Amino acid sequence: MIKKALVFIMDGLGDRPIEEFDNKTPLEYANTPNFNKLCAESQCGLMYTLGRGKRPGSDTAHMSIFGYPIEEYYTGRGPIEAAGVGIKLEHGDVAFRGNFGTVDEKWNVLDRRAGRIKDVTVFAQALDGLEIDGVKFIVKPGSAYRAGVVMRGKGLSSNVSSADSHNAGDAIHQVEPLDNTKEAKFTAEVLNKFMKKSYEILNNLEENKKRKEQGELQANFLLLRGAGVYPKLPKFTEKWGFEKACCIAGGGLYKGVGAFLGMDLIDVPGANAQVDTNLEGKFDAALRALKEYDFVFLHVKPTDSLAEDGNYLGKKEFIEKIDKYVSKLNEVDDETLIVITADHSTACELKAHSADPVPILFHAKGIRNDNLTKFGERECSKGSLGVIEGKDVMPNILNVMGKLPLIGA
Repeated sequence: MIKKALVFIMDGLGDRPIEEFDNKTPLEYANTPNFNKLCAESQCGLMYTLGRGKRPGSDTAHMSIFGYPIEEYYTGRGPIEAAGVGIKLEHGDVAFRGNFGTVDEKWNVLDRRAGRIKDVTVFAQALDGLEIDGVKFIVKPGSAYRAGVVMRGKGLSSNVSSADSHNAGDAIHQVEPLDNTKEAKFTAEVLNKFMKKSYEILNNLEENKKRKEQGELQANFLLLRGAGVYPKLPKFTEKWGFEKACCIAGGGLYKGVGAFLGMDLIDVPGANAQVDTNLEGKFDAALRALKEYDFVFLHVKPTDSLAEDGNYLGKKEFIEKIDKYVSKLNEVDDETLIVITADHSTACELKAHSADPVPILFHAKGIRNDNLTKFGERECSKGSLGVIEGKDVMPNILNVMGKLPLIGA
């Protein structure tokens, strides 16, 4: 009898064929004996997280996989990021996700990630607590260059445009109200003042002066996007009938997903969203967690960020690094279902998310396995699971565990 579930999501794992890899994807080209062993003993398929022809964000993809329809529950990425960095949202707060980036004196974006800076604590502290027109700004560092930002005050609205141009070389956008309400207009005005003030503070920060002297990109601007308010969500355990659920992740967004859904967050020393993340520690933590929790969400990020840099060789090598520790899943007992998949594809060719489907496997004692030879996009397309969507994952998990309600007599 299957009593527990471990869901392992590798961010941006899927990809497109790479000419230098004999027209295989990084996952297909990688040497992955441990993934392949699991695959041979699993039921496999492909997954369009949000549905065909829809390009998923990481936030919307995870919400879909965990059974929270985005049209009903998604209010923007900001609240999830804020939850992930430990900000407790209050009624009326407007939350954003942010990048500390580099701009010139005309606010043209030179680098959206300040050279992929690894720690922005000092920069977030310089802005945390700023008050403008009665609105307080709460700014907390996330993983690497990321930050969670909350506006707290009266008369605010999340219905405002993004300031982030999303492209190096473009100018920062002025924030505009997206409706004619006084709340949206007020929020946009305050945000524009905040950008001006924060740029002045960051540009004159001693740490940025040091970075400039050392030839490093300055973290002199906070690019904000993903405005949203905190939605009321049914707790994951109550929605799906689990007793205790936990999340093991390094990136703020993914911790935020766990916190949002009421999962316990398990911190692992050295676990982050970067290529030097403590993979062994994460897998060990997942195995320990299965002794206490009946649902474990394990997340790894760099497969996505490497692809966004166009680094197909780095992505392939990191997949092989993950595979080394996947062998630890052999220690999982016969009462545990293992689900391995991705939230979306990130194409090295595009340096961006794509709408291409991702491989998925369900591994458990007694499951109808497909005897496939390789965990990869094209091989998994041959599996008996067929082509599913993100919303099908949790019902499939319940089916394997014998928990699905009967429809009809």
